[in-house]
Amino acid sequence: MTPGLAVVVLWIGFALSWLAALVWSRPTARRLGFRKELGYRLVLLLGALVLAVPAHGAHGGPHLWYLPYPAVWPVIALIAAGFAFAWWARIHLGTLWSGHITTKADHRVVDTGPYAIVRHPIYSGILLAIYATAALKGTAAGLAGAAIITLGLWMKARLEESWLRHALGDEVYDNYRRRVPMLLPFGPKGA
Repeated sequence: MTPGLAVVVLWIGFALSWLAALVWSRPTARRLGFRKELGYRLVLLLGALVLAVPAHGAHGGPHLWYLPYPAVWPVIALIAAGFAFAWWARIHLGTLWSGHITTKADHRVVDTGPYAIVRHPIYSGILLAIYATAALKGTAAGLAGAAIITLGLWMKARLEESWLRHALGDEVYDNYRRRVPMLLPFGPKGA
């Protein structure tokens, strides 16, 4: 298998498995609503489109760097590790997960497993896979796409946190925020 094919297989496998798991969720008690989610969704779509620009040909732009071949497979392993971390978080969250900003029946703060490392481990894992993909591409479009997706996930995370503070109580969620960083394991807490 070539490195390019391995990356495509990882991304398609992650996307298909994530879609298949959509049915594994508790009924929604309340939802923020599509209109309020539209901003971050448009940013994520733009970032995905920019990241998807092929690294070869006129549209990919010139390469800023080429990874030496011995580094390619370890970077592909980082993509797989990012997806594995996201899946660990998804499985650990269980039926409380939703692709939208919602509260579920009996919703609570989950602060164990990957949620003891970062408050948004699914996003952290996906970001690791995205930045590893951008590193493999070595183009300005790859870096721009990764940065735009980071902004979109940060926007969604902030909306989710505001929603959860309101739904679960400021004190409950703020206590969690003081103990656990948002996206980076050793990042600032409370931010």
